Amino acid sequence: MKTQVLNAEQKFRELKQTKVRLKEFLEKYPTVEVAEMVQGLTPADILECLDLTEPARQGEIFSEIEMTAKLGFFQQVSKKRFSVIFENMYSDSRADLFQHLTQQEKVALLPFLSGEVRENVLQLSAYPPETAGGIMSTDFTTIRPDVSCRWAIEEIRSAGSRNLIYYVYIVDRDMRLLGFASLKDLILAAPDTLVESIYHKEFVYSKVEEDRELVANKVEKYDLVAIPVVNEEMQILGVVHHDDALEVIRAEHTEDMEKFMGIVPGDEILNYNQTTTWGHFKKRIVWLASLAVLGLISGIIIHSFEEALAVLIILAMYIPMVADTGGNAGSQAATVVIRALALGQLKVGDWLKIIWKEARVSFLLAIVLGVIAFGKVLWLSWNTEIPAEYSLYFLAFGISIALSLQVVTSTVVGACLPLVVKRFGGDPAVAASPAITTTVDITGLLIYFGIAMLLFF
Repeated sequence: MKTQVLNAEQKFRELKQTKVRLKEFLEKYPTVEVAEMVQGLTPADILECLDLTEPARQGEIFSEIEMTAKLGFFQQVSKKRFSVIFENMYSDSRADLFQHLTQQEKVALLPFLSGEVRENVLQLSAYPPETAGGIMSTDFTTIRPDVSCRWAIEEIRSAGSRNLIYYVYIVDRDMRLLGFASLKDLILAAPDTLVESIYHKEFVYSKVEEDRELVANKVEKYDLVAIPVVNEEMQILGVVHHDDALEVIRAEHTEDMEKFMGIVPGDEILNYNQTTTWGHFKKRIVWLASLAVLGLISGIIIHSFEEALAVLIILAMYIPMVADTGGNAGSQAATVVIRALALGQLKVGDWLKIIWKEARVSFLLAIVLGVIAFGKVLWLSWNTEIPAEYSLYFLAFGISIALSLQVVTSTVVGACLPLVVKRFGGDPAVAASPAITTTVDITGLLIYFGIAMLLFF
């Protein structure tokens, strides 16, 4: 983070040598590049940069800045000055920032906003952030079907650059969505052609209360630039753009990855560098501590077989091999099933088919890994001292059988745990790597010592 700040400050100082260069950079360079430079500056320097641009450009730049920098800037400048920037932000970014303010900060800002913006931000921020309403934008254009294409284009032009024009939405007198027309449709049509003869009546949409992940999946599935959001009366309330859908997909993948690795997901939008040591600790300790306590069972199992280990110390040498192999097999199965559930390729009702398929896969894996384990024991322990009444070949056979059974059970357990969690309304990613590893460690030890007692004692 320090490197990023230093680079931003260095670039700012270089551009600041002549205000013309700085102004040209702020106005002509891609917004995302400008935002990357600006967000690494102090609030005073950010304000100095924004003052060199028009209010509309200020809103565009500030919309792309990371949330932590936005909040830090908000706390350092006057609310009257900030209201100019705030009113020119994209409506979805504006609502997102408003939701991150404290109640006192909201009260301090609202008096400086125009009635239209105040109503808009309060309306958007009222929707839960996990829904389509929580990520939608109100920057869109609507027209009636009985107007000409020439009039429609003039309407788009008069809307100005604040509206991100990808599609024009066709509505009736009550704002009920009838369809849409793309800019290409309007431009290629004859100027006097009525919109009702060219607009698309079949379209994909999302309900305002729909989960944001489902909305993002629709954008991805149908390759949309934007998707309209409607209420129960089919009245259009907003649109979700493809860049917002991409952010949702990225956020959901991050959340799933955190759950998969036993990290407690948080509401914070901070990246690795911006998260404090204490923040990282809180996100990781819950699962690690819980699994450490659960891991006591493994210790109890090993302790109960101390006599067997004293007679055949060679058994202790291959406990890690059996445990690691089982953990890997279980994690693989869980990953495959979780991904298939996320993509809609499988349902919880398919559990019997899933178990049968994974059982067959695990059987093939067990044969290969059992042979490898047999050879590994012979190679590593050919000169190990073992009691005269035992054969190394027989010991290697017993260990390879235990490992093979562990692969089968671990694979089935790894496939079943996400289904069970999903069945009870949880996130399948929770039943992932650390949880599965601990579970199959316990089952693996029971299988390992069970086989050992059956064959050798």
